[in-house]
Order: sequence, then C-alpha cells, then structure tokens
Amino acid sequence: MQRKFVFLINPIAGTREKTAATNTIIHKTKARGIPFEILATNAKGDYSELKRKLAKEKITDIIVIGGDGTISAVAGDLLDVDVNFGIIPFGSGNGLALAAKIPVNTNKALDIVFDGKASRVDGFFINKSFSCMLCGIGFDAQVAHDFAKASRRGLQTYIKISAINFFKAKPFSFSIQSKEVTINTEAFLVCVANSNQFGNNFTIAPQASLKDGLLDIVIVKKMNKFMLPFSVLSQVTGINALQNLNDYVDKRNILYFQTNALVITNTDEAPLHIDGDPKSTSARFDIRVKPNAFKLLQPVA
Repeated sequence: MQRKFVFLINPIAGTREKTAATNTIIHKTKARGIPFEILATNAKGDYSELKRKLAKEKITDIIVIGGDGTISAVAGDLLDVDVNFGIIPFGSGNGLALAAKIPVNTNKALDIVFDGKASRVDGFFINKSFSCMLCGIGFDAQVAHDFAKASRRGLQTYIKISAINFFKAKPFSFSIQSKEVTINTEAFLVCVANSNQFGNNFTIAPQASLKDGLLDIVIVKKMNKFMLPFSVLSQVTGINALQNLNDYVDKRNILYFQTNALVITNTDEAPLHIDGDPKSTSARFDIRVKPNAFKLLQPVA
C-alpha cells in the first residue's frame, strides 16, 4: 500500500529554527517517492477537518513536528482514526519522543518515520482531556504555567523558572483513591505518567512503559525543603522502587505505585499541566488509562 504523509508543523514549538528542518523533510521525503503535504497545526487544537482529509485522501501517516503538547492534541482528536503517528521532536522537552527512543536530530528522526515500526502505545484521560505522556498537579504544573508566559523558551528558561518556584513552593492537600490504595496527604506534586520522564531525559517514573496498560503515580509528599532535592534525586535515578503502599504510606517522602485508574480530590485546587501545557485545574480528577490509544512510529528493536 502506498504511504501518504501529512507533516504537521507547530510554528511556536521549542526554540530551534525550523526552516532547515523543513527543507530536509521536503528533500528526503521526495527522494523516497512518498506523496506528502505540509500543514500548520491548529492553534485551537481542533482537527476535525484533518480527520475528514485523512478519510478522503487515504492518508496513512501524520508526522508531528513539535512537542508533547502538540502530539497529545493531534492524537487525542484522532483516536478513532487508523493512522500512524510519527514525531520529529521540536518541543522544549520532547518527553514522549525520548521515551520512545526517537532522537531529537531531524535526519535520524526522519529515518524512523520512513523505516520504523508502527506499534500501539497507551495514553490516558484526565477528566475529558487526553494525555499521551504525563500530567502533573502542583509544583511542576506551576512551573509549566509560568514557563508558558515566559518571553523566551528553552531548557535554561525552564531551569530558572523551576528554581524560582522551588523557593516559593508550598504543599497542597490531596486525596488519591485507586483500587489498590487510598492516600490522604499533603504533597508538593502528584504526577501521573505513561512516559518515564518529564522531558530532556529528566526521569520521574523509571518503571513506566508506554504500552503496559498501567499508569505510574508519583507523589512527592510534604517534607523539609532541604530534603526535597535528595528525595527527588532518589526518584529520578531509580533508587525508589515501585512500592506496596499499604506498608509505607506514612514512612516515605515519595510514594510510587502503578494502577490503571484513580480519582484525585484536589482540595486546594493546585494547578494542572497536561503534557507540559498549562490547563485549567479542577477540584476532582477522574483518571483512567486508554490502552493501545494510537499507533506510534518507533525504532525497530
């Protein structure tokens, strides 16, 4: 079957200039003899017109040139469409791409688009919003909200904003309920992850898999702020193993477990981000995994 591509470019994703990458995409795709079209992403996240185009023109692959938020918006709007998704990473963090072993280099990412294997990966819903990778409630969400307002993007800006928020950070009250456990606690953040990382290879859920039908939950509890960096370091380096929480809820600074669904009561209405994009918060989040949500082009193992 003849493959047919639509490249979706997010013009404001990341910090890198996209002209050279666009020229590379055009040159290499023409050389492969694959029909293609280049379109801009929809600022409102409405891809209903694209859905009609896919059916009418029998497009087989959508290649997103952008970051995690763009991928999440496109994939979430096209969950019922049989199409392959590829990624040319151009975001600030590129967490999904890095978790899927897709390199940031445009040429290498394109090679995976052309020669990789499309296999299904999970996503999840937080209330009615789709996430392809990770959402956070609390500290990291406040960083995402402030980062979105910054005049400059990039890792340095993100680190600066994170440092500022660290000194201002306060814990929030949460009640977390799953079939495995009920937790009432104060925490700096609650992270729900399908990917193992925030982005930039900063790991938060070391045991997370894109296709195991489970969500990894990380709760950074209220603690002395001098202990906070050391506790987070033990999490990101994988020292903190998955836990049987019934024995350790009151004894650990960071809780880490897996489930396929949970309800979070967000008593203090802590801020929310979904795949790095700031979102309106809620007093309650119903969260459930969406197994085999979409087909992602990945390196051949």
